[in-house]
Amino acid sequence: MACYRHPGREAGRRCTRCGRPACAECLVQATVGSHCLDCAKAAKPDARTRARFWNARQPALVTMSIIAVNLFVFVYAAIRDPASIGGSFTGVHYDLALNEQLLRQGNEWYRLVTSGFLHYGVIHLGFNMYLLYLLGQMLEPTLGRVRFALVYFAGLLGGSAGVLLLDPNALTAGASGAVFGLMALAFVGSYLHGANPMNTSIGTLLMINLFLTFMLRDRISVGGHLGGAIAGAVCAFFVMAPRQRGVPRWATYAAPAVIIALCVTISVMSVRSG
Repeated sequence: MACYRHPGREAGRRCTRCGRPACAECLVQATVGSHCLDCAKAAKPDARTRARFWNARQPALVTMSIIAVNLFVFVYAAIRDPASIGGSFTGVHYDLALNEQLLRQGNEWYRLVTSGFLHYGVIHLGFNMYLLYLLGQMLEPTLGRVRFALVYFAGLLGGSAGVLLLDPNALTAGASGAVFGLMALAFVGSYLHGANPMNTSIGTLLMINLFLTFMLRDRISVGGHLGGAIAGAVCAFFVMAPRQRGVPRWATYAAPAVIIALCVTISVMSVRSG
């Protein structure tokens, strides 16, 4: 027998799928037997199916994407001014961090969001990203990507609103508001599902971080942490509600979106009335 692709070569075996003779170079090992190159190619899923399979294997894609954005901003700040690595105030913080006076002077409302992706030093970044990774691995597969992203930004913007209400004169940055939102979401979610959150690692984590917030209030944004936690806790009553409560599915998406809008409204009113 001659190989179907190389007529001058002797074929020692046939494709177990189509039966065509093929040389060793033109056969691919299959689960059962060997397939010729054409059959092996035909057996592969198309690009859309492969993309769907890849997507299904990424249980915390939003979490990892948010971490990547935070790392990118940190590297950008470090390139502009290496002093930012150690936690020093730099021009990037002046450009992107949150402060009531800067908002009032330039109407730079993007600071409500950009401040949540900017950090003071590698320790600040590492601590927030570590907590985000742990919480994201736990919550994102349960909530789904869209709801997780909505809750994250509800906590982030809740933290910004809290900063403008309680710490308006500080130049605030960090993902802590969003992280506190996720911790509060998990805390209230445990309670709604009948567990005592104080007997869980989430309860301990939240209490320790709240304790540190007030103990180190000269260096930590109390408003950012409390604002994020309140936003996340309110989201939990809809997003984490047990099925028997009958919360409609659309409400689990609408509630965090409404909280985002409310937090932005509070921030705007706070600045304009200050």
